[in-house]
Amino acid sequence: MQRFLSDTAEYYRSGLVDVARWEQYGIDGVLPFQAMWYTVPPASSSPQDDHPEVELSVVVSGCARVEAGGQQTDVPQGGAFLLDSAEPHIIHNPSPDVPLLVFTTFWMPVPDAAGARR
Repeated sequence: MQRFLSDTAEYYRSGLVDVARWEQYGIDGVLPFQAMWYTVPPASSSPQDDHPEVELSVVVSGCARVEAGGQQTDVPQGGAFLLDSAEPHIIHNPSPDVPLLVFTTFWMPVPDAAGARR
């Protein structure tokens, strides 16, 4: 068994957001996805992002306000959200005093038999 702890991971800054990618654990190629934690400070937002990977995120602590597709949706602690490949998004932390911690897995979409990506 391997154990991964967000509070002892090595983070780097991306805008206002602190990011800890799981590559630091030397497990590249072991899992069928990549993963990371990120923290958004109180009353702050991530930079707008979009990428070719599909992204599934779980709110570990705090409440995320996810801006995607022209809408904002609140996702509470314990909730999850799925972002499609190339879907522009911003993650807001509406709390004035509680940091937002999110665990994210992401992977390249797999083409189906007709060639559509899913």
